[in-house]
Amino acid sequence: MTATAGPRENGVGPDGGAAAERLHPVLLHHIVNTLGWPQLRELQEAAVAPLLAGDDSVLLAATASGKTEAAVFPLLSRMASEQWAGLSVLYVCPLKALLNNLEPRLRTYSSWLGRRTAVWHGDVTASTRRAILRDRPDLLLTTPESIEAMLVSANVEHARFFADLRAVVVDEVHAFAGDDRGWHLLAVLERLSHTIGRPLQRIGLSATVGNPPELLTWLQGSESGRRPGRVVAPHLDPTAPNSTATDPAAPAPSTPAAPTPAGQIELDYVGSLQNAATVISALHRGEKRLVFCESRQEVEELGQLLRMKGVTTFLSHASLALDERRRSEQAFAEARDCVIVSTSTLELGVDVGDLDRVIQIGAPRSVASLLQRLGRTGRRPGTTRNCLFLAPDRPSLLRAAGLLLLWGRGWVEPVVAPPEPRHIVAQQILALCLQERQVGGNVWHDWWNGLEPFTGSAEVILRHLVEQGYLQRDGDMLFIGPEAELRFGHRHFMAMTAVFTAPPEFTVLAGRTELGRIDPSLLTEQVQGPRRLLLAGRSWQVTYVDWKRRRCFVEPVDSGGKARWTGSGIAGLSFELSRAMRDVVLGAEPPVALTRRATDQLAEIREQHLPAAHPGGTTVTRLPSGDVHWWTWAGFRTNATLTSTLAGLTDPLQEHTDLYLRLRRDLTPAQWRAGIADARDRLCLPEVDEKALSGLKFNTALPQRLALATLATRLADLPSALEVLREPSRFVIV
Repeated sequence: MTATAGPRENGVGPDGGAAAERLHPVLLHHIVNTLGWPQLRELQEAAVAPLLAGDDSVLLAATASGKTEAAVFPLLSRMASEQWAGLSVLYVCPLKALLNNLEPRLRTYSSWLGRRTAVWHGDVTASTRRAILRDRPDLLLTTPESIEAMLVSANVEHARFFADLRAVVVDEVHAFAGDDRGWHLLAVLERLSHTIGRPLQRIGLSATVGNPPELLTWLQGSESGRRPGRVVAPHLDPTAPNSTATDPAAPAPSTPAAPTPAGQIELDYVGSLQNAATVISALHRGEKRLVFCESRQEVEELGQLLRMKGVTTFLSHASLALDERRRSEQAFAEARDCVIVSTSTLELGVDVGDLDRVIQIGAPRSVASLLQRLGRTGRRPGTTRNCLFLAPDRPSLLRAAGLLLLWGRGWVEPVVAPPEPRHIVAQQILALCLQERQVGGNVWHDWWNGLEPFTGSAEVILRHLVEQGYLQRDGDMLFIGPEAELRFGHRHFMAMTAVFTAPPEFTVLAGRTELGRIDPSLLTEQVQGPRRLLLAGRSWQVTYVDWKRRRCFVEPVDSGGKARWTGSGIAGLSFELSRAMRDVVLGAEPPVALTRRATDQLAEIREQHLPAAHPGGTTVTRLPSGDVHWWTWAGFRTNATLTSTLAGLTDPLQEHTDLYLRLRRDLTPAQWRAGIADARDRLCLPEVDEKALSGLKFNTALPQRLALATLATRLADLPSALEVLREPSRFVIV
C-alpha cells in the first residue's frame, strides 16, 4: 500500500535514479539544468511509478518536501508522452491565495513542454475567464466552488470545456476531507466523470493525516475498490520528536518520546495578550516572525498592541479585504525585522518568504495544525523548525501542554468526513438541474456513479424538493422550481456554488478603499460616545452606515477600536486532546522546553484539578456550593452525547463543557451508578436547537427532521461516550 524509500547513499536515490529517468526527457532536462536539481527528492522519486501508471494516490510528506512537483512532474510527462490535448489536469486548492502562489511555478513547468497553465477562482476577472474559455489551458488551478460555478454557468459549455480531462490533483486534501467542502468536491468530481464518460485519476497531497489509507479510499469516491490506489509516504516528518509522526496510523509509543532539542519548541505562560505583545516585541529582534492566533479578534488586538510597541506588524485573516491581505503578505515577504499576525489562513502552503520564527498564541486546534505551522520554519539550510507557545491564560496553557503531549507521542488526528451530508445531496440535485437545465427523474442519481450518500435517503430528499417547489416536474423531467429561484437565485445562483454559510457582515470602507468586513453587532450595540472599530490592526471611527447595502464608512483615529466576529475562538476540544490534558494534570510532561513561568503555572493547575482527574476513569465532585460536576475529560462532542443520554441525571439548565458536565444536586452515588449502567445500552444523540439550523447551508431544502438529524449526528461521539460510560467513576467532596 505504501511506497517507502530508504536512506540515500552517495547522493543517489534508493532506485539509483531510475524513477527520474522515466520522466519525459524534456522535463528531465529542465529539472537538471534549469532547476539545477541533481536528483529528485524521496517523495518525488516514489511518486513517479504509481502516477505514470495512472493510479489514484495520496502523497504524504512534511511541509516543503516538494509534493506539488511530485504530483505535477509525472502528469506533465504523461501529458507529453500520451499527447493529451486540451484541458487535461485540474489542480484544486482550498484557498485562492494558495492558487495564486502556485501559478507562476506551474506555469513555468508546463511551459517547458510547450503547455499552458491558468488560474480560475472568484477573484479572476471576467475577461480572463472568457480568454480561458476561448483557448483552454492544459492545466487549470481552481477551487471546488469555481468548478461548480463553471458546471452551472450558461456561459460555459461544460461538456466541451472538460471533455479532455484526465486527472485531478487535490492539494491540502485533508483540509477538504474533514468538512462539507470535501463532500462537495467528491460530488463535483463524480459529475465531471459522468460528463466525460470516464473516471479521473485522483491525486491528493497532504503533510498531516492520521489515517492515510482511509483518506485514499475517501478520495477515490465511487471508484474505490475499482481502481488501483497507492499511499506514497516515503520519509518521516522531521518536525516530530519520534519516528511515528508521519506514520500516524501506527500506535503511540509506550514510552515517552525523547525530548526535542532545546529551543525547537518552547512553552511559556505570559498571562495576557498584552504580555504576549511585550514578549514578542522584545524577543528575536531583526528576525521575521509569524504569529498564529485562534481568532480574528485576537489577531486584531495583538496587531494593534505590537504596533503600539513600535514593531513593524502586518495582519492576515479572512475578514480583511483581499487587497489588504495581499499588501500585508507581500510587504512581509520582502521585509526582515517584522511580524505578521494571522489566523489559520497562513497555515497552509502560501509562501510568505523565509521565516525565522513561528509563535503560537494559546494552542492550535489540532496536532495537524501544529505540524503545518511548524513546517513554515526551518526551510533554509542550517535552520531548525521551531515554535514558541505563549499562553495568555491557564486554560490555554493546559490545552497547549495536552496538544504537545499528543505531538510527542507521534499522534495525528484521523481525517473523518462529516457524517450524513444530506444538505449537500439537496444542493447537488439542485446544481445538477441548473447544469443540465432538466434531468430525467429516473436517472438523476446516475450522475454520482453510486457515491454515498446519493443513494437511499436521497430519494426522500428529492421528493421533498419537489413537494416544496425547489424542483418542478414536467412528465418525467425535473427542473429548477420557483422556491429555488427565490432562495438561491440571486446573482445567477452564485449562492448555490458554495456549501459553507458566510455570516452576514458589513463591508468597511475608508473613502473608496475597502478594509474588510465586521460583525454587524459592532454597529448595533449601545456605546458611549463615538462608535469605533478595530480592523487591519488600526482604530477607525464610524462616520456613516449604509444599512441597506451593508456598508460602513470610517476614518482613522488613534485608539479605542473594538473587534468582534461571530464564531471567533477555539472550537470544542476532541476526546483525545481532553484526555491528554488529563494526563498533564496527572503529571505527564510534554517533550518540549518549558519556561519557569509555564512550569509554575502547570504546578498550580495540577493542584487545582488533581482531585477531579481519575487516572483510570472519571470523577464526580460535589463542591461546597452544592454543584455536582462529572469530570469526564472527554471533549465537547462526547459530553454533548452524555448530556442527552443521561437526561434524568444531568442538570437540565446546564451547558456542558469540554471537560465536565453538571449533574443534579440531589444525585446520590447509588442513583448515579444505576443510571450509568442503564445508559450503556441506550446512547442518545444530542439535542439540537432549531436555531442551530441556520449554520447548515441548504437546510431549508431538507425536511426539518432530516436537517436536525444531520446536526445531531455530527454533534455526537457515540464510541467515546460508550467508552466513558464503561469506565469506573469515583465520588469526591471538594
